[in-house]
Amino acid sequence: MSEFLRFKEMVYNSFGLDLNSYKENQLKRRLDSMLSRKNFSDYQSFFNHLKLEKKAWPEFLDYLTINVSEFFRDVKMFQSLETNIFPELLKTKSNLKIWSAACSNGCEPYTIAIILNEISMGKRHQIDATDLDKTILQAALAGSYTADSVRNIHKDRLSKYFTLDNGKYNVCQQIKGKVTFKQHNLLSDNYPIGYDLIVCRNVTIYFTREAQDKVNSRFAQSLNKGGFLFIGGSETIFNYLDLGFEKVSPCFYRKK
Repeated sequence: MSEFLRFKEMVYNSFGLDLNSYKENQLKRRLDSMLSRKNFSDYQSFFNHLKLEKKAWPEFLDYLTINVSEFFRDVKMFQSLETNIFPELLKTKSNLKIWSAACSNGCEPYTIAIILNEISMGKRHQIDATDLDKTILQAALAGSYTADSVRNIHKDRLSKYFTLDNGKYNVCQQIKGKVTFKQHNLLSDNYPIGYDLIVCRNVTIYFTREAQDKVNSRFAQSLNKGGFLFIGGSETIFNYLDLGFEKVSPCFYRKK
């Protein structure tokens, strides 16, 4: 067994993270870069570091999961969510159940909360937001963002839903209170059910095709009939018919 394969096995046995579900060349390239940057000569010594240093594992997860996010990321797609998808769902249900999977620093679920606050004011929707990385979930709960993170927000919304403090834009409590955060591993944990919309964007591109199919199939099971899966602009579900979806528009798939 190669040193790299042994490292993946040790990580799974010790931390429960299945690195075999990540695209191998991409994973190895990122891992080798991290080892070089931290001056580790081999995978075994790096694994020992992960086991012994309290902050090492969270830092590794943060690096692995590439926590890049911003409000209204891919503006046109969120406009489609606001003007097409949500109005269709709200025709039949006044209270929606939504899952922002692999939510990173919270920009995505807070974006959803802002939209719903405006198009269905006074209605109480359930917005669940999950991520593998506990550290990034803490940042999401804090709800404090740089100017880059809020650059796509219209100035009226920015003044309505954020306060500026020491160069950071803080989400107002009204919006923060609409989102529930918790840890979840898409590759191994049980999936909650009964959702009208699942948002999982720019995440499965790092997974193998087999892992992608498994995740998307489980998303289909988590959705109500007629519910939508909202994926990233660089992602495509080629076998969506086999998984029980129909393609509605770029990035949006509806459960048949």
